[in-house]
Amino acid sequence: MSNTNTIQIKAVEYSNADEAIQHMDAAGWGEAISIAGKYLVVEQEEADRLAAMGIEFAYLHNYEMPDGEHRIMTVPVN
Repeated sequence: MSNTNTIQIKAVEYSNADEAIQHMDAAGWGEAISIAGKYLVVEQEEADRLAAMGIEFAYLHNYEMPDGEHRIMTVPVN
C-alpha cells in the first residue's frame, strides 16, 4: 500500500532554477523555490503555507561571488 499525498501548489513552473529566478526578477513578484525536483515561482503567502505544512523546499537566490561570478544558492526550509 502506497503512502503518497498530493499537495496543490499555486505556482508557475520553469525548466531550471536560473529561468525561475530570472522570471521572478523580471516580473517583480514572488519567490523562486525548488520543490520535489521542480523549479517554481510562488507568492510569498504560498511559500509560507508550504513551510507551515512542514513541506521540504528551498528558496533559490542568485548570489554574486566576490570575483563577479554568479551562483545559485539554496536556502532549505523544513
